[in-house]
Amino acid sequence: MNAIENAFATDTRYDALVRQGLIAASDLDMAQRQARAQPRDIEDILARDYGVALAAIGAALAQFFQVPYEPFRPGRVKPALLLKHLPVQYVEEHQWLPLDEDKHGLQVLARDPDRVRASRIIGHVFPKSQLVYRVTTLDEFQRTMDQFFGTRARSDGSSLRELLSGLTLEGDAEPAEALSEAVENELVRLVNKVIMDAYRDGVSDIHIEPMPGNGRTVIRFRKDGALMPYIDIPAAYRNALVARVKIMCDLDTSERRKPQDGKIKFKKYGPLDIELRVATIPSSGGVEDIVMRILSTGEPVPLDQLGVLPHNLIRLRAAIEKPHGLFFVCGPTGSGKTTTLHSVLRHLNTPATKIWTAEDPVEITQSGLRQVQVNRKAGLDFATVMRAFLRADPDVIMVGEMRDKETMSIGIEASLTGHLVLATLHTNSAPESIVRLLDMGMDPFNFSDALLGILAQRLARRLCPACKLAYQPDDAELAQLLDDYCVDLADPAAARAPVLADWRARHGGRDGRPTLFRAHGCAECNQGYRGRLGLHELMLGTDRVKQLLQEHARVTTLLAAALEDGMRTLKMDGIEKVLMGLTDMRSVRQVCIK
Repeated sequence: MNAIENAFATDTRYDALVRQGLIAASDLDMAQRQARAQPRDIEDILARDYGVALAAIGAALAQFFQVPYEPFRPGRVKPALLLKHLPVQYVEEHQWLPLDEDKHGLQVLARDPDRVRASRIIGHVFPKSQLVYRVTTLDEFQRTMDQFFGTRARSDGSSLRELLSGLTLEGDAEPAEALSEAVENELVRLVNKVIMDAYRDGVSDIHIEPMPGNGRTVIRFRKDGALMPYIDIPAAYRNALVARVKIMCDLDTSERRKPQDGKIKFKKYGPLDIELRVATIPSSGGVEDIVMRILSTGEPVPLDQLGVLPHNLIRLRAAIEKPHGLFFVCGPTGSGKTTTLHSVLRHLNTPATKIWTAEDPVEITQSGLRQVQVNRKAGLDFATVMRAFLRADPDVIMVGEMRDKETMSIGIEASLTGHLVLATLHTNSAPESIVRLLDMGMDPFNFSDALLGILAQRLARRLCPACKLAYQPDDAELAQLLDDYCVDLADPAAARAPVLADWRARHGGRDGRPTLFRAHGCAECNQGYRGRLGLHELMLGTDRVKQLLQEHARVTTLLAAALEDGMRTLKMDGIEKVLMGLTDMRSVRQVCIK
C-alpha cells in the first residue's frame, strides 16, 4: 500500500478491526464495496458475512469517534421525560437518542456522534443540558429504539434509499392523486428528511425541479454558493411532493399557473426550530419548480470575526461609531449583507442605545433590538415603518433594503436629524452605489452631508483547510496577480514594484516568493472547498468623496478618489486573501472580477 492509500485507509471508522486482526484489510474493502452495491449497512455485512462481533465493531467506533461505546442493555429504563418531544420518525431519520441525564450531563446515544454534534440540533431540543456522547452499532441502536418506542426500527435507519424504495413499490405509472396512505406518509417523511439533511449540511437553498412528462423530479442543494445533486424522485409522485411543500407553507395547492411564495415554520413538523422561505414557479411542461431558502437564525457574528482585514476593520469601526449619518452595505442577493449589518448592530447594541430594525424577513434576532417584520400585503412597507421609527425616539435605525426614492428620502432625513441609519443596497460596488442613489433623485448636498460610508461585499468559496495543496506560483502567475491587483490604480505600472515588495515582506518565504494554495478535495469538503469568506470594499464619506458627490462625478472619478483615501477594491481584498491561503484566484474571479 502506497502512502496515499495508507493515508486514506486510516480515515475509516472500522480501521481498528484491521489493526486488531479481526478482519483483513482486503475483506474490509470488499465489505465496503458490498455495502455500496447492496441496500445493506456495512455493519450488518461485517457481523453476518465476516463474523465480526458487535462489541468489536462498537469498540472500533469508539476509537474512531473518541467517545465511549454503549452496548444494548436489556434492562434499561425508558427516559420518558427526555423522549416526550422526540417522535420515533425523527429518531429513525437522525439516529440519536437521549439515554439518561445525571450530574455528568445528558447522555446521547448516536450512530455518528460527529455528525450529530456538528448539526447542533440537540442544542435546540435540550438547550440547557451539557451533552455527553456515546456511540453504538446500528443493530444495538435499533434494539434500543424498539425498547423505548415499542417499534422495530427500519433495516437501514430510514435512509433515503429505503424511503425511495417505499415510494417505488406503488409503481411509477400510478397518478399522484391516487397514492395510498402509506406512500403519502413516505412522502411526508421524505420532505422532512430533505429539509433536515439540508440544514445539517449547511445548505442555503433547496431546489425541487420536476421534469416534464415522465421525467423524474430532481432535488439539488446549494452549498457554499454551488449547486450539487441530492436525490431524484419518480415522476408519479411529482404532484404529491409539490402539494406537500405547499401544505407546509399554507399555499393554495390548486393554483398551479401562478407563482406563489410563503414560509415554512419547521418546528411544526420536527424538533428543529428553523424557517424556510418558499417560492413556487410554474415552468414549461405544466410542472412547478420550488425553491426553499433556509433562513439563517441564531446569534450575530462578532464584528472582528467577519473576515474583514485589519486595515478595513479600523476604518469600518470609525465609520459606524459616528453618532449620526448613513451607512450602506451593498452587494447581490446572498452576499451576506444582512449578516454584516447584524454584526454592526451587535457592536453598537448597548443598554444606552435604542435600535429599531425593519426587515423582510427577520432572520437574526438580538436581545436589546426592537425588530419589525415588513408586511407589504398589510400595507406595512419599509417607508411606512421608517416614518413610525422617527416618532419612536431611535438612536440607530436599520432598514433591510432601500429600493425606492421615498424610503431613501426618509433615511436621509433621519440621518440629518441625529440618527445613525444602516441599510442594504443591491448594487455592485461602493462607487456605483453613490451614482445609483443620485440617479434615484437624491439631493446631492443632503446625501453628501449624511454619507458615512459604503461597504460592498461578496462571498467567495473558502479552501478546505484539511486538504488544500500549497505551491509556489511561477513568474507568469505572479505577474497576473499583480495585473489584477493594480489595474484600478492611478498608475498601474508604477504601483507594481511597491506592491510586489509589500507582498514579499508580508507573505514571502525565505526566497521572498509567496506561497499559494489550490483546491484538492477530501471527504470533509465539496471538491476542495468548505464554507465561504467575505470580500470587502469599504469606501468612506471623506471630504474629497463628498465634494465629488455634489459635483455628480463619474464612477471612475469616485473610484480614483476612494483609492487615494485608502480604499481597497473587492478584487484587491480577494487577492490579499489568496495570498493569506484562505481562497484561490478562481473563486475570487467568480464573484468580483468583471
